Amino acid sequence: MSKVIISCAVTGAIHTPSMSDALPITPEEIARASIEATEAGAAIIHLHARNPQTGEPTPDPAVFMQFLPVIKQSCDAVINITTGGGLKMTLADRLEAPMMAKPEMCSLNMGSMNFNISGAAEKPREWKHAWEKPYLDGTVDHIFRNTFKDIEGITQELGKGHGTRFEFECYDVGHLYNLAYCIDKGFVEPPFFVQTIFGITGGIGADIRNLMFMRETADKLFGKDYVWSVLAAGRNQMNFCTMAGIMGGNVRVGLEDSLYIAKGRMATSNAQQVAKIRRILEDLSLDIATPAEAREILKLKGGDRVGF
Repeated sequence: MSKVIISCAVTGAIHTPSMSDALPITPEEIARASIEATEAGAAIIHLHARNPQTGEPTPDPAVFMQFLPVIKQSCDAVINITTGGGLKMTLADRLEAPMMAKPEMCSLNMGSMNFNISGAAEKPREWKHAWEKPYLDGTVDHIFRNTFKDIEGITQELGKGHGTRFEFECYDVGHLYNLAYCIDKGFVEPPFFVQTIFGITGGIGADIRNLMFMRETADKLFGKDYVWSVLAAGRNQMNFCTMAGIMGGNVRVGLEDSLYIAKGRMATSNAQQVAKIRRILEDLSLDIATPAEAREILKLKGGDRVGF
C-alpha cells in the first residue's frame, strides 16, 4: 500500500458566506487556509476563487493571482485549480484561470449532471448577501455541463498543451465509464487520479455499498493505471474518508465538501479537518504522503513549470 494522499478543498463554490464564518473568502483568507492545511498534512490543495467583497464564486484570473503565488512561495503543496468553477459560469469562464496558471493539476468533472444544492438554502438563517439564497434555490433547475467535447477540449488544451494532469471527478458510476471512453480515445494517459464523490444530490448516494461498487468498477476499468481517492459531502465526509483509507485509497476533505468537524460541530478551519483525518489514518498505521511524494505518485510536472 502506498502512502495516503490527503487533498484539501478549501473554499469551493457550493457553500456561501452566511453558512460559516470559517469559509475562506478573500485571497488572503484562501492563501492562509491553504498554507495551514498543508502544514496540517495536506499534499494537494484544490482551489476556487471568490469575489472578495461578496463571497460569490468568480472565475477572474486576477483574483486567482492574488493567492496562487502566495501559496506557492509559502509551502510545497500541489496546487489543483478547478475547471468546474461555479454554477453560473460558462466553459470559457471556467477555463480562464487554469489556462493562465498552467498548474500541475486541475479538477475535471467527468460528465454532465443535475447538481442540486438547494437543500442548503432550507435552514433558516440571516443571509449576508442578496445573491446567496437565489444561487442555491436555482440549482433545482441547473444542469452542470461537461460534454465529451468539453472534456476532450480541456484535456487537449490543459493536459497536452501545458502538461497539467487531472483529478477526474466521478459523481456516479457512469462517470467512470466516461473516463474509460476518454482513455480509449487517447485523451489522457496514466496514472489516472480518480476522485469518486458521494452524497451530492444528482450523483451517487453516500452508501457504503456504493463506495465499494465504485471501487470495484474502477478496478475493472483501470486496473493498475489509476490512483483512487474519495470525498463525501457533509456529514459523510469523515466516515467515507476513513473507509477509503482502510480500503487502500486516498482522501479529500475541506470546507468545500463539509462545514463540520463532527456531528453538530462546525469546523473552525480547513486545517482542523485535515488534522482530524490525518490522525485517523495514522491511528490505522497508514503513512501520509508529502507533496513531493504525491508528485511522484501522480507523475506531476513540478511546481517550477507552472504559470505563476
